[in-house]
Amino acid sequence: MKIAAIIQARMGSTRLSGKVMKDLNGKTVLSHVIERVRQSKLIEDIIIATTIHERDNIIETEAINCGSKVYRGSEDDVLSRYYFAAKENKVDTIIRITSDCPLIDPNVIDEIIGFYLKGSYDLVTNAGSDLTQRTYPRGLDTEIFPFEVLENAFINGKESYHREHVTPFIYEHSKKIHYFKSKVDYSKYRWTLDTEDDYKLISEIYNRLYKGTHDFYLTDIIELYKADPGLFTLNAHIEQKKIK
Repeated sequence: MKIAAIIQARMGSTRLSGKVMKDLNGKTVLSHVIERVRQSKLIEDIIIATTIHERDNIIETEAINCGSKVYRGSEDDVLSRYYFAAKENKVDTIIRITSDCPLIDPNVIDEIIGFYLKGSYDLVTNAGSDLTQRTYPRGLDTEIFPFEVLENAFINGKESYHREHVTPFIYEHSKKIHYFKSKVDYSKYRWTLDTEDDYKLISEIYNRLYKGTHDFYLTDIIELYKADPGLFTLNAHIEQKKIK
C-alpha cells in the first residue's frame, strides 16, 4: 500500500498572490513545507499538485529542486488535480496537505496516519468541515483518505465547491469520518499563510525557532506563545476564507 502526501500549490492565491514562494529565512515557504512533510516516518512519497498555468512553472521547478514529484492539472478543479496526481503515481492512501502550512508537524501527521491505518475509514482529519471538532491549530491541517474514496468524489462531485476544495463531497456523503483530536484544544491558534499578517507571524516564529534545521514542532511553538503572548495578536483578527 503506497502512502503519499499530495500537496496542492499555485501562485494565483486570491488573498496573498505567490505566497508559496515567499521567503522564510532564506528558503521558500514551499521548500519548508516539503522538508517538514519529508520528516514523516510513514509517508513514502511527496507529490506537488500544481496547475498547467505558465505562472506555476516556478512551482514545478522549486518542487523538483526539493526532490518532490510534480503533477500539473486544472487550476480550478483541484479535485481532478488530486485524482490524476494520485492515479498517475499509483497512490493507495492520500495525505492531503496544502502548501500554505510551513509549520505543518510531521509528528502530528504520523499520529493521524497511524490511527487511520488501524481502522476502516473514508476519511480521518484533524481539520474538516465541522469546526466544532477542531482542536489543532489551523496550519497543521491533515486529511487522509483512500484512493477509492477520492475516485468516488471525482466521479460524483458535481458542485463547483466539490471540485475546488477536494473533500466537501466526502464530508457530505460519508458516515465513516473520524475527527482526530489533540488532548489540549489549540484551535484558537492560526498558523496558516493567507495574508500579510499571517506572514508576519510565521516569519517571527521562524526567526526565533528555525536555525537551519526543522526541529521545532507543535509543543515548541506553543511554548513560544506562552513566553510571548503578544504573538497571538499578530493575526488573531484574520478570518478563514469560507467555502462558497
